[in-house]
Amino acid sequence: MSHSVEDRTAPRTQAQRESQTRAPTHTHTARRGDAHTEESVGVLVSRATEQFSRLVREEMQLAQAEMRQKGKRFGLGGGMFGAAGLVGILALQAMVATAIIALALVLPWWASALIVTGALLLIAGILAALGKRQVSKATPPAPQQAIESVKADMAEIKERAHR
Repeated sequence: MSHSVEDRTAPRTQAQRESQTRAPTHTHTARRGDAHTEESVGVLVSRATEQFSRLVREEMQLAQAEMRQKGKRFGLGGGMFGAAGLVGILALQAMVATAIIALALVLPWWASALIVTGALLLIAGILAALGKRQVSKATPPAPQQAIESVKADMAEIKERAHR
């Protein structure tokens, strides 16, 4: 089960609603006596632990989804680099074949070889540029969105702990 970037905020909103609606009853219970205070703190700690565990699991799912997306981009970019290499080899083969065939044509042999080789090298250059663009979209190979989300979550936890 993978969550997209948009899905990661929904569970947190639910958790926030739960803590906001339940917090006043525990505050009221805490005023009754020490025994109730300890029970309320235990319940609050238990709930906080559960919510933190759920948050960590959801952030890990977000990181996995982000890394899958970056992996696909690396694969596509690598394939384009491979295609550029293949076209480059074909350009070398065409240059040799064109030089041999050009001897029998009306044009000078060097002109025919230059035209075919130039066209194949142009194709190789275009494929290499496209491959580089795909690989650059996948860098850095760390799940940046998930890292920023975890930092924001930790700041929120610290802020609520100081209240």
